Amino acid sequence: MRIRQLRSLNPPPNVAILVIGLALFLSLSGEAQVSPGSGITAGAVLDHIKVLASDEFEGRGPATRGEELTVNYLVDQFKKFGLKPGNPNGTYIQNVPLTGIISQSTFACRTGNKDMEFVFPADCVLGSRRFMPEVKIEDSEMVFVGYGVVAPEYNWDDYKGVDVRGKTIVMLINDPPIPDPKDPEKLDDKMFKGKAMTYYGRWTYKYEIAAAKGAAAAIIVHEIGPAGYPFLVVVGSWGRENFDIQTPDKNMGVAAMEGWVTLAKAKQLFEATGHDFNQLKQSAISRDFKPVALGAKATFTIKNTLREVSSRNVIARLEGSDPRLKNEYIIYSAHWDHLGRDPKKEGDQIFNGALDNASGTAGLLELAQAYANMKTPPKRSVLFLAVTAEEKGLLGSRYYARNPLYPLTKTLANLNMDGLSTWGRTTDLEIVGFGNTTMEDLLTASAARQNRTAVPESDPEKGSFYRSDHFEFAKVGVPALYFKAGVNVIGKPRGYGKQKRDEYVLNDYHKVSDEIKPDWDLSGAVEDLQLMLEVGNEVANGTKWPEWKPGAEFKARRDEMMKQRDYK
Repeated sequence: MRIRQLRSLNPPPNVAILVIGLALFLSLSGEAQVSPGSGITAGAVLDHIKVLASDEFEGRGPATRGEELTVNYLVDQFKKFGLKPGNPNGTYIQNVPLTGIISQSTFACRTGNKDMEFVFPADCVLGSRRFMPEVKIEDSEMVFVGYGVVAPEYNWDDYKGVDVRGKTIVMLINDPPIPDPKDPEKLDDKMFKGKAMTYYGRWTYKYEIAAAKGAAAAIIVHEIGPAGYPFLVVVGSWGRENFDIQTPDKNMGVAAMEGWVTLAKAKQLFEATGHDFNQLKQSAISRDFKPVALGAKATFTIKNTLREVSSRNVIARLEGSDPRLKNEYIIYSAHWDHLGRDPKKEGDQIFNGALDNASGTAGLLELAQAYANMKTPPKRSVLFLAVTAEEKGLLGSRYYARNPLYPLTKTLANLNMDGLSTWGRTTDLEIVGFGNTTMEDLLTASAARQNRTAVPESDPEKGSFYRSDHFEFAKVGVPALYFKAGVNVIGKPRGYGKQKRDEYVLNDYHKVSDEIKPDWDLSGAVEDLQLMLEVGNEVANGTKWPEWKPGAEFKARRDEMMKQRDYK
């Protein structure tokens, strides 16, 4: 086909012979360039989504019948493609030991002589990740600690040495939004990356620092804008069975109670204690902020129903073609799990998770098949990792990162997928965590070959870089790439892409309505998968390892890791 196209251009004979000869050489050579996206079609992606997001798979909840069906489907597909088991023990499975926790809680606080009740789920969502049947906290002094951040590199400490051991701390979501001294309408990009969220703004960090400070309970005030999602998303995720990785100390290292309260209820609490919520929130964006004792005492009772389960990551391997480099790896990842089924709901009870993340898992399968179909595999080995329990706190990817099946010192990169484009082809794509790794340069070049532009994510304040599985690889130092479809949709009015994205977050994200829609157009997903294939293949064949760029918060960890790299 290429030769016929060349002849149709009628070049001079000597040029035609040279070009045709080069094309033939490349097609026969072991260094032949792979046609990006070969074999990947919208229909094939949709077929996988239809299976994974079907009612039969019951929302793909970990430790349910849905997990059994999902894992079997993934293993069957990998075998069908001819890929080798990814676990060195000869299986496609990495067992992930988890503890399931269903928490029933009560929460009341006393201000003076008045009691205030907090009702689930209208006012709050509470739980305990300690593996204990019952947790009680009585008359715990409540303290407002602003954004709950200790960031030495920004000379920022919201705790100021105040002893919060045994106390209930109340925190704001996201980073402190520090105004730019030159333009108060903007945020200071020298402080907490300006508009972009840092890990200090992520709710997981806030619970981690609360535990480190010895707090008995940690409460985050939910606000839709800074959080990036409605309170119902928190209810849907936290209000049912949750999981954590099994630990020898039964998770006693975390705060005894972790939870969220609505903005309206928080304002009511502050008013009852004689404080103005808005004024305290404003004071919290100053380095001079000091914790404020609210003059209230909180009492919690949490009863946990516990069960130990073994969930599963599914992993397949395409062995590299170079005898020396085949023991080096790149990892493609996507989480197979969603929120399962809620028997308490009336009507539709199944959280099908079609976009999140049956689509990403379908993309992982299509990439696996595309690699398997290559005439000559890339020089390095490629791993296809479908992880469990992302919706429960990135647990499957965290377990792999802490218990890698292949040395991290020989793992070049992670390329992650979490939700593919469903609204058509775009002229742009958005890099999540822009400016972090040199893989972005490869992605930008590949996108240009599609006549597309790679740009920073349009909503960095939502902290998407810290909300999917690539983050667990980044935390241990492995360069990670995660991007999403842009918003400039070809053939649609300006703003259409953002409108569709916002509609999804508002109406379908973590709801039973996340199902395949009649108006889905997966042509953009195919183009994105082609980019994933091209970038990954370039890394797998390249002479230069991907790196964190200067200033990336994960660079020091990788640099230290690389000092230990074994070249044998």
